[in-house]
Amino acid sequence: MKKKSGGGEGGGANWMDTYGDMVTLLLCFFVLLYSMSTVDENKWKALVQSFNPNAIPSQTEIVGGDKDGPYAEDNDFFEGVMDPAMLEEMMEAAENASLAGQQGQVDKEIDQLYEQLKTFIDESGKNIEITKGDGYVFLSLVDTVFFYPDLYDMLPEGRGLLEQIAPVLKAAAPSIDEIRISGHTAQGQDDAENDPEGDRMLSAQRAAQVSYYLQQLCRPKDDSDVGLDPARIVGQSFGQWRPIAANDDDNRRKNRRVEMTITGKDLGSKLGDAIEQYYTQREGGSLKEDEAESSAPADNAGATDQSGQEG
Repeated sequence: MKKKSGGGEGGGANWMDTYGDMVTLLLCFFVLLYSMSTVDENKWKALVQSFNPNAIPSQTEIVGGDKDGPYAEDNDFFEGVMDPAMLEEMMEAAENASLAGQQGQVDKEIDQLYEQLKTFIDESGKNIEITKGDGYVFLSLVDTVFFYPDLYDMLPEGRGLLEQIAPVLKAAAPSIDEIRISGHTAQGQDDAENDPEGDRMLSAQRAAQVSYYLQQLCRPKDDSDVGLDPARIVGQSFGQWRPIAANDDDNRRKNRRVEMTITGKDLGSKLGDAIEQYYTQREGGSLKEDEAESSAPADNAGATDQSGQEG
């Protein structure tokens, strides 16, 4: 029997099936894109590792200031994640502010130390000169307080003076960087320098005597007591070579002296304190310090005769 030709029986719905499949796929595609735009990082890592168990998770790089992306988080200062550079600046500013506060406390304690020593000296009537500079206190102690001429044994009056000074130094110990004890002698004769060996030894022994006695007085008495680190007490010898007066009979005694320089800590110094600077030098590190100009007279141009003794 001959088939009838006709008007496409049942064929009209075929293109609708194809079109419906395409729209469904597009919808799924856009849903997938949307879901990926708000993906949770931990869930995404779990999804990736489910397909590839050998995948190694890595730290996601977060763009500073992003408040709309998947890695946005609350912040007390800014919305989103703080810019790392800004965070570093804020931390540095906070550290500098804290350091400035600590340095202010150090300066305050050094000022108090000066006021207490000055009050004591004024009330005692001792022949002691005291001055204060930027971050340091300077004491000049003449031989009538500490030593007889040509001797380094400390007089009882000198020991008594240190016993009264020591508690003030111990109270300020956390703020003290260094106590430098300088020994000096007087030139015995106007036309002849002192014997170099004896001159240096005498001034060194005087400085050592004061350093030793001060170290013993500033030791902590018990665990609750504040003490001064002996490493911060330094003795040095100048002999006759840094006079502060003429070497005549009236003024020679002013040159026969022991001096004490008490410096406060400089917490902002990149070189560290006196002890840290010592180890930096010992290890060959870079160390640059401004040299303070001395107000003392230039080196003496005395005669070459070395038989003179301290006057």
